[in-house]
Amino acid sequence: MFHPATSPLRFDVVRPPTPEMVAGYAAEHIATAARDLWPTSPVRLGPVVPSVTSHVQQLTVDGGSLYAKVELLGMSLVSVIRGTGGDWPTVEAAQRAYLARPGTLLEREANQLRALAAAGLRVPKVAGYRPGVLFTERVHGATLAELVAASPESTAGLLHLVHEELAPVLRGHDLVALVDRAPIVERSIPGTFLRKFNGTSGAAYLRRSPHGEVLRDIVLRVRRANAAAGSSSPRLVIFGDLKPEHVLFPPGGGRPSFIDPGLMRNPPCADLAKLLSRLVLDMVARRPGEDSVRVVLDQITAYTDAAAAHLAAVDESALLRQLVILWLMDTTNILTTYLSHPAGLPMTRNGAVVVARTGAVCRMLDLCTSALVPLRAGRDLWRLCLAYVAQAATR
Repeated sequence: MFHPATSPLRFDVVRPPTPEMVAGYAAEHIATAARDLWPTSPVRLGPVVPSVTSHVQQLTVDGGSLYAKVELLGMSLVSVIRGTGGDWPTVEAAQRAYLARPGTLLEREANQLRALAAAGLRVPKVAGYRPGVLFTERVHGATLAELVAASPESTAGLLHLVHEELAPVLRGHDLVALVDRAPIVERSIPGTFLRKFNGTSGAAYLRRSPHGEVLRDIVLRVRRANAAAGSSSPRLVIFGDLKPEHVLFPPGGGRPSFIDPGLMRNPPCADLAKLLSRLVLDMVARRPGEDSVRVVLDQITAYTDAAAAHLAAVDESALLRQLVILWLMDTTNILTTYLSHPAGLPMTRNGAVVVARTGAVCRMLDLCTSALVPLRAGRDLWRLCLAYVAQAATR
């Protein structure tokens, strides 16, 4: 049986699958699943949406626009094409066994989308599911990142709106029960970090990465800080994959929609950590100008101050320190994924921009992780890290 969390990287002993093999497999399974679900409807496959995690492809059924998602072995596409799961015959055989078992990642995602919709959250409607393929209706709107870029002074308000939409839904009894039965732990920030950078396979992964030496030090500091922080905070239900591009606001305003859930139990600040990690990374990559950077960071500070205002000083310090650690974990996770992105696999525009600014991102991570070592109060640590963000985004 294949275990993606523990399988070593096998660069030297297998010929990894090519992007063309993976894309061909995914398109074939999308077409087969669509014919099974809509046997009398015309189906046309459209363009592939660049992604480092799953194969996502547009299609039309009876003229209506849908998205189809295919995942392999519960891994990211980057990992599969790097050879983590073996050569293509090995991957295909393991995928058949994986799909024969209940509770695959996309099955859990489909169930979570249905549960979130029933709880009142705006999410894409599940149009259909077949083992290994999830079809959802298209959601239109501007992403959170686009709105922050266009209106930096609205950042705190947008973050508050996202929290107000999610918080009551994630506390619902039925949703909590579903998550406890079938979480999507594959999208956990600390789980991904510890899986990627653990043992000999993690060391080999970093050695093959550009900027591998500085990244090795960054990873070591974060691991030590995470171990020292312990796990005393409660583990509540979180959205789990709360990226800025997964929050879409309809034209003309209104309630946001949320795509690609990964509901699980994690520290309650994990959603905010991923959201801020990706907003900051986008800003460092784009360098929107000193005035915009200052406004966004002031807005983020105002939001985190308000979020922690009800806490005692010791609890506020622990929360902000945990927020920093999870933020740095997530940024390291996605940066190294971008740096190991295989040639021939479609790259997101944002990923390409981040890769072009790898030096600045690594310097930011180096400074921020070095700041973890002295036991500063959480508020001081957070503000120091935001100052390093400002340097990276304006130079």
